[in-house]
Amino acid sequence: MKTAVKLSPEFRSQTTKAITSIVIFALTYGLILGLAMVLTGLCVYFAIQVIILKPTFVTAGLGIGLASLGVLVLVFLIKFIFKSNKFDRSHLQEVTREQQPRLFAMIEDIVGKVETDFPKKVYLSQDVNASVFYDSSFWSMILPVRKNLQIGLGLVNTVTESELKAILSHEFGHFSQKTMKVGSYVYYVNHAIYNMLYDNESYETMMANWYNASGYFSFFVIAALKIVQGIQWILRKLYTQINKHYLGLSREMEFHADEIAATVTGYEPLKESLLRLPLADLSLNNALNFYASETEDPIKTANIYQEQQFIMNFLAERDKLPIIQQIPMVTLEDSKKFNKSKLQIKDQWASHPSTEDRILRMEQTQLHAEDAAKQRADQLFEQLEILQQQFTARSFEQIDAENKAKLISFEEFKEKYVISFNKNSFPIVYNSYYDNKTITQVDIHEPMRVEATIEELFSDAKVNLVYEEYAIKMDIGTLKQIAEGKSELKTFDYDGIKYAIEQSEEVANTLAEQLPLLEKEIIANDTAIYWKFKQIESEQQREPQLERLYTDMMDYDAGFETKYSIYIDLLNGLNFLNTTTEYQQIKENLQNLKPLEESFKTELKKVMDGNANYSIVNKDIHDIFEKYLEGNYTYFDETIYLDNELNSFFHCLHNYAYSLSILRFQLKKKALDYQESLINNEHPISEQHIAQQNL
Repeated sequence: MKTAVKLSPEFRSQTTKAITSIVIFALTYGLILGLAMVLTGLCVYFAIQVIILKPTFVTAGLGIGLASLGVLVLVFLIKFIFKSNKFDRSHLQEVTREQQPRLFAMIEDIVGKVETDFPKKVYLSQDVNASVFYDSSFWSMILPVRKNLQIGLGLVNTVTESELKAILSHEFGHFSQKTMKVGSYVYYVNHAIYNMLYDNESYETMMANWYNASGYFSFFVIAALKIVQGIQWILRKLYTQINKHYLGLSREMEFHADEIAATVTGYEPLKESLLRLPLADLSLNNALNFYASETEDPIKTANIYQEQQFIMNFLAERDKLPIIQQIPMVTLEDSKKFNKSKLQIKDQWASHPSTEDRILRMEQTQLHAEDAAKQRADQLFEQLEILQQQFTARSFEQIDAENKAKLISFEEFKEKYVISFNKNSFPIVYNSYYDNKTITQVDIHEPMRVEATIEELFSDAKVNLVYEEYAIKMDIGTLKQIAEGKSELKTFDYDGIKYAIEQSEEVANTLAEQLPLLEKEIIANDTAIYWKFKQIESEQQREPQLERLYTDMMDYDAGFETKYSIYIDLLNGLNFLNTTTEYQQIKENLQNLKPLEESFKTELKKVMDGNANYSIVNKDIHDIFEKYLEGNYTYFDETIYLDNELNSFFHCLHNYAYSLSILRFQLKKKALDYQESLINNEHPISEQHIAQQNL
C-alpha cells in the first residue's frame, strides 16, 4: 500500500517560512562567527606580541587572558556542535521480536505501508503514550539516525488493536516520506540553535572557573561575557521567529502524519483513540495519586493497570458513556460537553493542533476504516500481566524504600477508591451542576412554591447555563488581555465570525452585556432548588437543617475572596524575591509587607481554630501553621535571605490557600449531601459522623 499523501498548501507555506527564517539566521550567524574568528585571531596575535615584547609573569598572565577573550566568544558560538542529547531510558524496558512476536509483526506491517525504516529498538514505558525518539547531536542533521519506538502500557491498556496500529502509524508517519524529512531537519536545526542560546550551564561554569583562576583573567572574562550577551540578544530576536515558524510547521506535520495513519487504518481508529486518551491518562494518574495520598498507612497494588481500567470505566459509567470490551467510547460532543467557549484563537506557540482540529482534518480525508480490529490491544502482548506488575513495582519503589507499603487486593482498592471518590465529589444526581460553581446568594426568607421536578432543576439545559456563564467570563478575560496588547495576534474568531484584534474590547463589552441575564436565570434556578428541597424537608417532617447549611455556606462564600486575596497579595508582594534587588530595598519591601502578614496571621489562627464540624487542619498542616506562628521570622539577615524561614513561610502560605478551598468544598458538599438524602428519603448523616469524616 503506497502512502501517496499530498502536501497541503498550509504545510508547504509553513515549510517555506521555517526554511527562510533558518537561512536568515544562518547568514547572521555566519557573519557573527566570521567576526568572532577574526576577533580570536587578533586576540591571540596581540597576546603573543605582548608576551614577546616583555616576557614576564605579568605579561604572560595578561597575554593568556587576552587570548581567552576571543576563545571564549568562539567557544560559545560553536559549542552546540559538540552537544549530544541522550534520551533518558531509565524508565523504559526493551522488548524484542522473540518476546513479543505479534507486536513486532504489527510494527513490520506498519513500516512497510508507510515506507519507513523499522525502529532500532522497541521499548515499553508506564505512560499513556507512544512516541518515536532518538539520541541527537549536530551530526544528526547530516547523518541518518535510526529511531526507537516507545509504547506505554497505560496506552495499550485502553485502546483497541486498530487504534494502537493507527497511533503507531502516526508516529512512523513523521519519518516516512521525503517531504516529511524537511520537518525533521528543521527540528534538528531548531534544537541546535536552542542549545546554543539557552543550554549554557556548562559554558557558564567554565567561564566562572576561568574568572576565578586568576585576577589577570577576570577583566577579559567580563569583556567576553558582554560580547556574548550582545550576540545572544541578536540571535534570540531571530530565534523567536524561527521557533514560531517551526511550531507552525510542527502542527502541519501532525496533520500530515494523521493522514498517513488514515491510509493504513482509516481515520476512525485514530479519532476514537484521540478522544479517549485524556480519560485514559486521567484514570492512570488518579490510580497513582490514590496510593500516593495514603501517607499515614502506605498501601500499594500488584498491578496499577487493573486499577486504571477500573477507574476509566467507573468514570465512563458516571458520564453515561457506552463501553465496549471494557473500553469507553468517547465522542467529540462528550469531550466538549462543558466547554461552551465560542472564542477561537490560533495559538502560534502550540506544537500540536487541537484534537478537534485534527479530527476535522482527518474526516476530510474520507479514508474510512475497513474491518477495523475491535479486540483489545493488550491481546497482542505476551505475558502482559508480568510486564504490568514489573512497571507497577517500579512505581512503588520509593514508598517501599521509605516505609514498607501494605499490598492490598483489587477488591479492596475498588471499595476504598469509590469511598474516596464519593467523599471528594458531589452526588451524581446534580448532573455536574455544582462542579464549577458556588451556590449563589439565594433568598432563603421569601418562601415560594416550586412545581418543577428535581430532574428539571438539574437538567442539561440548566447545567448549560452554568457553563455558558463560566465560558463568557473566561472569554471576556482573554479578550481584555488581548485588548491590552498582551498578544501578537492579528485576528480571532468568535462564534464563527472573524474579528480584527482592534475589535477585542468591543466584543468583550458585548459579552459583558449578556452576563446579567444569564446570572439572573442561574440565581432563579438556585433559589428554586433551595425552596424545592425546603418543601421536601417539610414533607418528610425532618428537623430543619437546610436553612442553616445554606447560611453557613453563603456566609463563608461572602468572605472567601477577602480571605483568599491575602494569599494573592502576599505572593505578589514577594515577587521581588525572583529578581536581583538591592539590600536596602529588600529590607524596605519586607517591612512594607508586615501589616499584610499580620492580617495573614489573624486569618490563619481562625483557620486553625475553626468550627469542629468543618475542621480540615490535620496534624501535619497544624504543625506547619504552628511553627510559622511561633517563629517571628525576619526572612533576611543584612546580606542573605534566610532560606529556612522563607521556605517555612511559603509552605504555610500555600497550605492556608489549600485549607480555604477545602473548607469551601466541605461546606458545599455537606449541604449537597443533605439534599441528596432528602431525594432518597434517607436519614441525615449525624453531625458527629460528618466531623469525623472531615477530620
